[in-house]
Order: sequence, then structure tokens, then C-alpha cells
Amino acid sequence: MQPETSAYPRQEQMEDSSTQSQTADFGFLKVPEREKVEWVRRHFNTVACRYDFMNTLLSLGAHYIWKRIAVRMMGLRQGERVIDVCGGTADLALMAAEDTGPSGSIVLYDINRAMMESGRPKVLNSPYAKTIQYVQGDAEHISFTDCRFDAAMVGFGIRNLTHMEHGFREMHRVLKPGGRLMCLEFSEPVTPWFRSLYDFYSFHIMPVAGKILAGSRHAYTYLPESIRLFPGPEELRSILESIGFASVTYRRLTDGIAVIHLGTKA
Repeated sequence: MQPETSAYPRQEQMEDSSTQSQTADFGFLKVPEREKVEWVRRHFNTVACRYDFMNTLLSLGAHYIWKRIAVRMMGLRQGERVIDVCGGTADLALMAAEDTGPSGSIVLYDINRAMMESGRPKVLNSPYAKTIQYVQGDAEHISFTDCRFDAAMVGFGIRNLTHMEHGFREMHRVLKPGGRLMCLEFSEPVTPWFRSLYDFYSFHIMPVAGKILAGSRHAYTYLPESIRLFPGPEELRSILESIGFASVTYRRLTDGIAVIHLGTKA
């Protein structure tokens, strides 16, 4: 369970409080709810061209390992149809395509065109270019019919939505009965000394690195702030169950820096 001693605020009331106050969290900032999508769009426009490089540098390459584990745990099969929500620069899509093969299909679904364009060369230079389709759209209003996909995945993107639960409901809607959900998202370490070290790294080292290497200190201040506001693993499991996902489980990676949640549409 999530430690109770965290020094950072939690998003206690989630969607209800956001609706009542007409504001939304953008890191520790409160922004008008109707403007959050644009704030997020500007944020990713700023970091898109350096996104993969900065992820690899700041995670010391661990994000590739986390993503590989997450995709493997989905148990994808040849010929299956998968939607990669908030798919960004296509890391998860490419890994999933290895499992679904030439008879399968992956839809990379993201609201930010700059992020998709940044990752497109990786797809075009891979053996899976013909099986990965790009669709630009809002994850809170997925533009596909009900029961369309065998699996849905979201990696390090769900916390950027204005209404996280809307995104999960949409993924539930487009899944076939028995379809699998995978959510890979940041969390906090569970070991106190490691959590303290991680906090120092996140709030002091990362913003400086962002300023020097990506030209944006604020973009890499938003990242750790948004992580601190995201629900802990037990809370997120409860949210997924309330939406209708069954057999929800989770696995912590690297002492809880990242967490994989899996669920099934009944």
C-alpha cells in the first residue's frame, strides 16, 4: 500500500473535486479545468523533440525495461488488436507489435501531434510500420466504437488527463468482453531512504537537467509534481474496479518508482 508518510499532497477527491471547483491540477498548479488540455499540449510540444533522450537519461534507461515488462505481462497474441492510449513516441506500440505480429494491429492514439511525429521515424524504420496506425484524438473521448479492441494500454500518460477516470472508462468501452487493460505509471518508492533520495533527485536534479538539456526547467518540474498527485497503487486499483475492470492486480517496479496495473473487462 502507499506509504502514509508522504510529504506531498494527494489527489484525494479526484474527479469530483475538479468538477466542483472547475479547476484541474497541472502539477502543483491549479489551472482552469477547460484549459488543462492546452497546458498539457504546450508541455509536450516543448519536450517532444528531446522526449526519448530525456526519458532514457533521467531514468538511466530503466523506462525501457519497465515498458518491456509491462507489455510482456499483457500476454498479447498473434492477430490481436491493441490501442495504445497516450501512445506518444511509440515505444509501447512497437513492443506490442512484436507480439501481435503481421496479422495484428496497433492503434497509437494521442492528442499531441508533435509527440507522434517525434516517434514516427522509429516506426517507419521498424518491421512493424504497416501494423501501427496513428490516430490523433482525445483520450477522454476515444473515437472508436464499442468493443473494438482485444487490449488497451497506457504508459506514463493517464495522469496528464483532465479527468483520469474518463480515460479509463473510454478504454473499458472500446475493449471487447475479456479484453485486457494495462496501465504503466509512475508512483513513489516504498523504502523510506530510497524515497528521500528519489525526492531529492526529482525536485532538484531533474529540473536542472531539463533546463540544460531540454531547454525547459518547468517541464521537468511538472513531471515529479504530477507523479506526487497520482493515486497510489491500492487507490488506483479501487478506481479501476469501480469502473468495471475485474481481476485488477498491480506490480511495483524498482521499489515502486513505476507500477503496472492489469485488469480485464468482464
